Amino acid sequence: MLKFWKKKDVDETAPAVAPEENAQPGANQEPVTAKRSWRERFARSVFNRDIRDLFARHPQLDDALLDELETVLIGADVGVAASTELIASLRRRMDQREFTDAAALLAALRGELIELLTPVAQPLRIDTAQKPFVVLMVGVNGVGKTTTIGKLARRLQADGHTVMLAAGDTFRAAAVEQLKTWGERNEVPVLAQGAGADSASVIFDALQSARSRGIDVLIADTAGRLHTQGGLMDELAKIRRVLGKLDTNAPHEALLVIDGTTGQNAINQVRQFRQAIGVTGLVVTKLDGTAKGGVVFALAKEFGLPIRCVGLGESIEDLREFEPAAFVEALLPASLGDG
Repeated sequence: MLKFWKKKDVDETAPAVAPEENAQPGANQEPVTAKRSWRERFARSVFNRDIRDLFARHPQLDDALLDELETVLIGADVGVAASTELIASLRRRMDQREFTDAAALLAALRGELIELLTPVAQPLRIDTAQKPFVVLMVGVNGVGKTTTIGKLARRLQADGHTVMLAAGDTFRAAAVEQLKTWGERNEVPVLAQGAGADSASVIFDALQSARSRGIDVLIADTAGRLHTQGGLMDELAKIRRVLGKLDTNAPHEALLVIDGTTGQNAINQVRQFRQAIGVTGLVVTKLDGTAKGGVVFALAKEFGLPIRCVGLGESIEDLREFEPAAFVEALLPASLGDG
């Protein structure tokens, strides 16, 4: 059951603009959709399809099958390092006769993929000793960052936390309006200034306001930027410095939002954002439909950063905690006959 608080005053009146770039739901309206399982989400994924095609085409367990499997994994954005290590382990186990047919190989692959992801499946936990707990959201344009903020605010409300949003993406006027609309939908205050305002100042003011109101969690938006834009990346470092004047531990969480369809470019994004702001966790969006999904394994292998949650669709409920076993089961069903 979602919990709602009495509607608080928002700093500016939010016009009726969509929280999603291409969707137009009205404020406080939720789409009525049944929650779909992980298996349903990934039934049409490229990863799922290519693995099934490979085993249908090559059911005999041999070195050639492992070579082709490595190619499939790399093509599904699992990454060269992770794919090479996985195949080397499977080849060693095959030579030791731990499995003797293709179905057993698939089960072994499933187990190793789950083992790779389990350490990074760490949901966001709010430290109530830090009040307000500051979450800084960063990412490139188009990854669904503002939408993720709105959904995350709703999840935190459901957990009993009071929330404030800071419209720190002052580079795009539309981003400010989108965040205000999410504030109206979730009935949480939004601190915003005009387009072109200093982002660090906006977030600093929001932290002061959240403190005075006794807010539990402050979620701050930032301008979407390419990881190659040095000036904008420097602005993130400035935000951290400015927040440190009020709270030396802020931000308490720096979440990088990654588009799950971007493949290996996500690796470069994480590397650059870690250098600029010190990323503490990831949110991987757009992992529904035909997304390859393999980038999650590449990120786990390369960085080992906590995956706080994943986006599996457009509804509020589709921002979920990451579940490695359910995710891998959806990509690689337990047996070749499963639908």
